[in-house]
Amino acid sequence: MLGVLVAVIALIGSLLRSWVIRTWNTQSTDDAYVNGHVTFVAPRVAGQVKAVFVDDNMRVKAGQLLVELDPEPFQVQVDIKKSLVSIAQANLIVADAQVRGTLAQARSLRWKLQASMEAVDNQVALLSAKVAALRSKEATWDRAKADLVRARETFTKGATARQDLDAAIEAEKVAQAQVNQAREEVYETRVFLGQPPIPADGNLTSVPKNLRQTFSSVRQALAELVQVATQVGLPLAKSEETPEEVLDRVRSKDFHKDIDKVFEKLIPEAPAIKQAEANLLKAKSDLKDAELNLSYCKIYADIDGVVTRRNANPGNFVQVSQQLMAVRSLREIWIDANFKETQLAEMRIGQRVDIFSDIYGSQKVYKGHITGFTYGTGSTLALLPAQNATGNFVKVVQRLPVRIELQDYDPDTDTLFAGLSVTPYVYVKEPPEGPNAGRRLQEVMKP
Repeated sequence: MLGVLVAVIALIGSLLRSWVIRTWNTQSTDDAYVNGHVTFVAPRVAGQVKAVFVDDNMRVKAGQLLVELDPEPFQVQVDIKKSLVSIAQANLIVADAQVRGTLAQARSLRWKLQASMEAVDNQVALLSAKVAALRSKEATWDRAKADLVRARETFTKGATARQDLDAAIEAEKVAQAQVNQAREEVYETRVFLGQPPIPADGNLTSVPKNLRQTFSSVRQALAELVQVATQVGLPLAKSEETPEEVLDRVRSKDFHKDIDKVFEKLIPEAPAIKQAEANLLKAKSDLKDAELNLSYCKIYADIDGVVTRRNANPGNFVQVSQQLMAVRSLREIWIDANFKETQLAEMRIGQRVDIFSDIYGSQKVYKGHITGFTYGTGSTLALLPAQNATGNFVKVVQRLPVRIELQDYDPDTDTLFAGLSVTPYVYVKEPPEGPNAGRRLQEVMKP
């Protein structure tokens, strides 16, 4: 009897010892429950449900097919967008050919401008030649007039026959006519060059020094060149710019002053090319969007977990973001323990925690540690927080949610379900360990 009594006393002492040690070194609460991540499965496109491959309480893996929508309408859109991409590609080829044709026309007009300036130079030279011919005709006329005077003198003296006098008269008139013709040809050339027939200084060969730059045909050729060049991206020339200034400005766009190379560089920057490229880019983006919508017809699980609240059946027409089911994670779970504010003084991140669940009782002890404190009590985070400023203030002990992460938790052996009640014991007398150990707030996350 004495031995039995001693054994009973030893057993009671052992049990009381563990209870006393836990009570002395820990803080606990019965207001704690299991929480975990939940992913709501919803479609990204509207459509008719073709098939559902899972049901409630079925375990799924990340990437597993859950629901499939009817892909036919989306496949039609993909085919349409592909045809539009082909059209846009063809339009880009056409635009490139048109730009190259425009540049070829610009090269032709450039040489036309050069020919116009050379034609002006030729007319100026021709004017000098015609003035020289006029001077020659005038000299011939002067000689014919002198010959006529001598012929009349000799005729009056009877030394010259009437026939010689008539010949001298004829020669003088012919010479005069030739002078008049040559003068009219000079006037014609001057008028063609845009100059007055008779210059103010009397010099029939005088023309402006920059006539080859300002002549009307040259300005017209320049305007045609500028009109075509602006279609490929060259800036519009100023009205007072000369052809040489315009050509020099174009040449300045190339290190070697090569206009042909400048034109080649203009091809990819031409407005028509840019517009065709933009249309092609938009067509490709529309195709990508259509293909993306087609891929959304198959809805996959984003996480490992268990299916709950299935709300989809074949034939249902679903909208974007409509909840079809939920997938609760098995491993990404934790404990939300609501400790009284009078229990928080010694609690820190990293402190060890023993957790007992109501479903298993004292048969199973889960290990964990504190990872953070909610920055606000339950009453302040409620949908309708208490309004203590109304005057009906009654002080009550507040509770602060404390997050406890489980260690070495295996859901296949000792499963904890979300929402189950647990009792955590936080060892506040032991030194905390791990990241942010001993702190109340976690460190700022680095981007």
